Amino acid sequence: MEFRASHILVKDQKKAEEIYNRVKNGENFSSLAHQYSTCPSKEKGGDLGWFGEGQMVPPFENAVRKMGTGSISRPVRTQFGWHIIKKTGARG
Repeated sequence: MEFRASHILVKDQKKAEEIYNRVKNGENFSSLAHQYSTCPSKEKGGDLGWFGEGQMVPPFENAVRKMGTGSISRPVRTQFGWHIIKKTGARG
């Protein structure tokens, strides 16, 4: 199975919750990723492209696996920080 997702990565939970609420209230995910994410993917609106099982850290992959395509996760913590994830595809 392969997944496609975008994310916004920030260092603290409070900022992650704030951004999550802004996305849920209709603000553009890509614009917020470009503005706030600390990941280089911010240049592509947070798009991580397609990835297979085992390519992402387990908390991130587990969250994406459970999500429906087009949905936005509540903040997910990994060793890199806090992620707001948007699942954009699944195949396989």
